[in-house]
Amino acid sequence: MTMRLLHTSDWHLGRSFHRESLHDAQCAFLDHLVAVAAAERVDAVLVAGDVYDRALPGLEAVALFDDVLVRLAGLGVPTVFISGNHDSARRLGVAARLIDRAGIHLRTDPDGCAEPVLLADAHGPVAVYGLPYLEPALVRERFGLDRGGHEQVLGAAMDAVRADLAERPAGTRAVVLAHAFVTGGAPSDSERDITVGGVASVPAAVFDGVHYAALGHLHGSQRLAPHLRYSGSPLAYSFSEADHRKTMWLIELDADGSIAEERRIDCPQPRALARLRGRLADLLAAEEHAWAEDCWVQATLTDAARPPEPMESLRRRFPHTLQLLFEPEPAEGDPHPSYAARVTGRSDLEIAEGFVRHVRPGSDLGRHERDWLAEGFEAVRREAELAREAAR
Repeated sequence: MTMRLLHTSDWHLGRSFHRESLHDAQCAFLDHLVAVAAAERVDAVLVAGDVYDRALPGLEAVALFDDVLVRLAGLGVPTVFISGNHDSARRLGVAARLIDRAGIHLRTDPDGCAEPVLLADAHGPVAVYGLPYLEPALVRERFGLDRGGHEQVLGAAMDAVRADLAERPAGTRAVVLAHAFVTGGAPSDSERDITVGGVASVPAAVFDGVHYAALGHLHGSQRLAPHLRYSGSPLAYSFSEADHRKTMWLIELDADGSIAEERRIDCPQPRALARLRGRLADLLAAEEHAWAEDCWVQATLTDAARPPEPMESLRRRFPHTLQLLFEPEPAEGDPHPSYAARVTGRSDLEIAEGFVRHVRPGSDLGRHERDWLAEGFEAVRREAELAREAAR
């Protein structure tokens, strides 16, 4: 028999998608998670951070989390959670010692990085280490560091893991959960930037010495090495994820810790995503876009002039259009297609006049409007000059 692990992360309970509620979709995912854990007879569920979407989650999100904890505990399936950068570690970890007795292990305290959850199968022990998201500025002292960013604090935590593992019986297999941006991973638009504490990425070599690293933070499922993987988020949280296949990893560890089998298990999706681009008339008429009529749609219009009431027009064909962008095609013969190139060398007043012409096609500024703009820019310049003089 092998050790069967179900790896998921980045639930972001409480999050919406461009103001569309995802509550029902998150309910469906958690139903699916519990059903898979039971049907596949997994030995443990690993949740690699960002359980909630924000540090102070709403009541609906908390109720979802509470319900899934009870259901997983009822299955008798050990589950290990770590806090992510979206979570409040202190709040997520409330009652962790009590909940631990039910087989639900909340690892949110950096001081517990080297204290594993111990599992076992016919081949012997498996030590599961939960490394919560480690914000460098907050945890350096705990790891005896005077300075350093994400690589240094995560490296120190992994040194503690390896030291603990060295004291355990020979042949103990090691699994670690971590919430980090590992070099080589492909990000999307919906992850919160974690560069505040220094350089965001950490090298894959930080995780040397363990048999499987269940990663969270990046929302696309990906394999960085045979033993190093992101599960990705179970739902899409930005249109940049339109091409993602949303899954969980089912991993089987053999007697020596090698991966005997791996499988991606698809997660139910509320609606497909479509990213459409073109002139409004073409998007509304072309048969090639018929597939997107029931999707959540991001439309990028390339019309030279902004069409009147474009969102209303799009929603007549694509009723679930959620995001509208404008990227006008350059006029024929325009040698400067980029905005930066078009405004280079132009005065503030000339740039403002061009903006008005863009948003009010066919209408130049009147003399009084131009005078008002000129007076406004001059007033701003005078205030800036006075502020500089006062600072000297």
